[in-house]
Amino acid sequence: MSQIFIPQNDPILAEVLAAYEFPATLLGAVRYGQGHINDTFCVICQPQEGDAVRFILQGLSSAAFPHPEELMENFIGITSYLREKVIAAGGDPMRETLSLVKTRDGKDFYTDGSGKVWRLTPFIENTDCFQSATPELFEASARAFGRFQYMLQGYPAATLHETIVKFHDTEDRFAKFEAALKADKLGRAKDISADIQFVLDRKDDCSVALQALREGKLPLRVTHNDTKLNNILIDRDTREGICVIDLDTTMPGLSINDFGDSIRFGANHSKEDEKDLSKVNFDIELYEAYTRGFLEGAKGSLTPAELEYLPWGARLMTLECGIRFLTDYLDGDHYFRIHYPEQNLDRCRTQFKLVADMEAQFEAMAAVVRKYA
Repeated sequence: MSQIFIPQNDPILAEVLAAYEFPATLLGAVRYGQGHINDTFCVICQPQEGDAVRFILQGLSSAAFPHPEELMENFIGITSYLREKVIAAGGDPMRETLSLVKTRDGKDFYTDGSGKVWRLTPFIENTDCFQSATPELFEASARAFGRFQYMLQGYPAATLHETIVKFHDTEDRFAKFEAALKADKLGRAKDISADIQFVLDRKDDCSVALQALREGKLPLRVTHNDTKLNNILIDRDTREGICVIDLDTTMPGLSINDFGDSIRFGANHSKEDEKDLSKVNFDIELYEAYTRGFLEGAKGSLTPAELEYLPWGARLMTLECGIRFLTDYLDGDHYFRIHYPEQNLDRCRTQFKLVADMEAQFEAMAAVVRKYA
């Protein structure tokens, strides 16, 4: 049996690591990455000869994901499906999709004594994960997320569990905002009438995509639902997005939301909580770069209606995010971590400025889609 040395001297971690058979001497596990939801470790093994072998070990947050077994069912189904598609295309499934290492008793994940679920995946070497984008990286991430849509177009989306219920339900987000406004627990509403009115004026917008889904215009698809740059592994040699990671919120959804969340995150140059709104501007050139990459990756798999609604995806995901920040501010800042009292208010105003910019350039956004569709 390989010698186990764990620098953290953590009995739970020791229990989890002992559940797996590693290919070489286990040196230890160190905390890894910048995520705030799951517990993530890099596990390091050293063979007698050659380079170290690494794995990613993650303990799933029961607070964020109350039904981890359903999350893992999604994870297994999606990665197995992607693996088959990658192999059929002549790619490398160990680099182009995530895969699970089975426990000693042949299970896909391990449940510790407290009921927490853990999974182990091979570390995809020679890749980087970026927190901020150059235009080239932004477009590379777009190709990767577009390809994710293309490869999963045949997957039965309705069979997936909702790991976070109503996550991108803009009507529900508006209803929660109204409830927080009515309660006004801290008496904050009287000082932010303009911000409140901004949301109230856009109540009908919150139904645009969902009504199109109900009418059958937009198809239900497998969507990632957290399409930020840091959820793509970029190959160091090609500088292309090689693997989509963090699949925990992958569930049934709308392709326009995946597109839109990336635009919200990446098509501007400001801080999320920028106080000087003159510095907050929607960048139509970055939008064009992402649109070009996303449609290239999607390879014609989007319907005409999805193409038509892509600009709406950007507007709605940005509006939704702003509504969530404002709701949390009214409710007492319980959901989003804050570092000063008005941070959620600053965050919502940044999003609302981007929404206003998108509204002013909406026809230009549609023209960009038509150019590359």
